Amino acid sequence: MGEKEEGRHGGHGGQGSNLTSVSYSSSKYVSALGLDVGHKRIGVAGCDRLGLIATGITTVERTSFQQDVEQIQKLIKEREVEVLVVGLPYSMDGSLGFQAKQVQKFATRLSKSLHLPVEYVDERLTSFQAEQLLLAENRSPSRHKALIDRKAAALILQQWLDTRRTSLQSTELSAE
Repeated sequence: MGEKEEGRHGGHGGQGSNLTSVSYSSSKYVSALGLDVGHKRIGVAGCDRLGLIATGITTVERTSFQQDVEQIQKLIKEREVEVLVVGLPYSMDGSLGFQAKQVQKFATRLSKSLHLPVEYVDERLTSFQAEQLLLAENRSPSRHKALIDRKAAALILQQWLDTRRTSLQSTELSAE
């Protein structure tokens, strides 16, 4: 497990976001876990109960699927998570490339193992944005890969939270 990282990260649009109308998306409170799934590591982020701020929590060093599940399961129990928000690395032309399909396979298996729904968010450029945040803090991206993964997970989750909040506000306005 890694050190904790805090901070607010702005999101961009809801492209690739897949909001569905189940209890966690219509409720005022939310408990979501954002995941930046990579070949070697999984960046993990959580949010406050109001769904306003995403924060990097930890980085899971990948060893086996079963151990990945066990580490994520522990966080899910601690945080009472209701939904997994997974960054999907679309190609720059908007298509699903090899890596995106690998992430989808992993997320589907994870969803079944944990009995939780998965929502995808377009994560193009989140790792780049996370690296830029580190550079702004005068930290070397090459020495802080796990931190980049956590920050990228926080950016993914923040994008989902912002889209969710905008969607909820639109629904409330149209109901009036």
